[in-house]
Amino acid sequence: MNKLIDFLEKHLLPLAQNLASTGWLVALRDAFISTLPISLTGSVAVLVKSLIIAAKRDLGWKLFYQLLSPAVDICNFVWRGSVAMFALFFALSWGYQLAKNCEVDPLGGAMTSVCAFLMSIANYAYLFKDHQKIKLDQAFNIKQLSTTGMFTALLFGGLGVSLYVLFIKARISLHISASMPPEQVVAFETSIPVMLSLFVIGGLNYLFQTVTGLYFGDWLLEIIQKPLLDLGQGFIMVLLVTALTQLFWFFGINGTSALAPVIGSIWATAQNANLLAAADGKMIPYLWTSSSFIIYGVTGSCLPLVIATLLKSQRSDRRTLAKLALAPAVFNINEPVLYGLPIILNPVYFIPFVTAPLANVSLSYLVTKLGWVNRVQASVPGIMPPIVGPYLACNYDWRALLLSIVNLVIAVLIWLPFVKASDRMGEKRPRSSFYMPQY
Repeated sequence: MNKLIDFLEKHLLPLAQNLASTGWLVALRDAFISTLPISLTGSVAVLVKSLIIAAKRDLGWKLFYQLLSPAVDICNFVWRGSVAMFALFFALSWGYQLAKNCEVDPLGGAMTSVCAFLMSIANYAYLFKDHQKIKLDQAFNIKQLSTTGMFTALLFGGLGVSLYVLFIKARISLHISASMPPEQVVAFETSIPVMLSLFVIGGLNYLFQTVTGLYFGDWLLEIIQKPLLDLGQGFIMVLLVTALTQLFWFFGINGTSALAPVIGSIWATAQNANLLAAADGKMIPYLWTSSSFIIYGVTGSCLPLVIATLLKSQRSDRRTLAKLALAPAVFNINEPVLYGLPIILNPVYFIPFVTAPLANVSLSYLVTKLGWVNRVQASVPGIMPPIVGPYLACNYDWRALLLSIVNLVIAVLIWLPFVKASDRMGEKRPRSSFYMPQY
């Protein structure tokens, strides 16, 4: 086991550290984190609306529905102003974080990213009236501003900000007297870089549309975004990302952050597509999303160890730590367990720390694919307890609650023999001989 740990530490740890420190990836991670309030707000709106509609549809509570029908309309307004325009908010956040990471004016980067995104999507929409399809020019289809436009926002927002940074660092800008207010100085000095960046993006879109007759955003959707989303639904991909996340965490690196490009750009896009479908009452398109990964995979990965320690450990120090860590672990605050027992760099706990989430993910993927549990529809906060989170995310599906309980039991059973083994090893050697995280 020690040889395996040494091998992974030698080859995997440098890769994880490089991923965690790459500027683009850090900015991408922070961009998705920044848009979390938008996703959660839209999810709450969909959940509240679904609950009110379900009360009428399934329970026959017509009076209840009539009294709360204004709440349904309010939820529709909230949804249209949040998740329904998610790509627009992402473009704003992506440009801001990328420019900030490059140490230039972030507001200019945010505006450049949004403008570059809007240039690259189709500026027409179709209106259906009296069974006729009417084309409206100079109009944006709201779907282009939602998850449909995510990869366009990612690519052209990133390209626009990269040009913006390039022009600023090449000092291609107006040089204003320092006697002016700082806000005006920044505005004038970034004007030329923003202008040049947007004209380059506009020229690229013109050339592409002239040659192909397509908007770049439409082409990206068909050629890149849809195939990548389909790839992210594969069982092997789900297992691979889950395993890598746990491996990174084992070495003290935030695995979710290290793999943000996959979890964010692919699974978060699928998550928002599911949320949009749920809001419209349509069939849920994607089996696995970022919320699926959170509620079935990494969330609750330490709670089973705490429970197993309380059930079987004979060491008073570990039982005391488990009691202290129980309440935080219920809300997925895992640092007391990761660094306290510890899990990180502890070879005894390596196998269950990786295999327990893999077992949970495998079972959850299977029962979801078979239709025994609703597909995840809403985003839930990471601090949601492991049993409650799936119930809410799957739109109040009691089977998801049952699945969470089964997952928890399976994970505890996987951890039990390793807790016993750790106790026996602790009797044979001093506590300090365990691997401990290095700060």
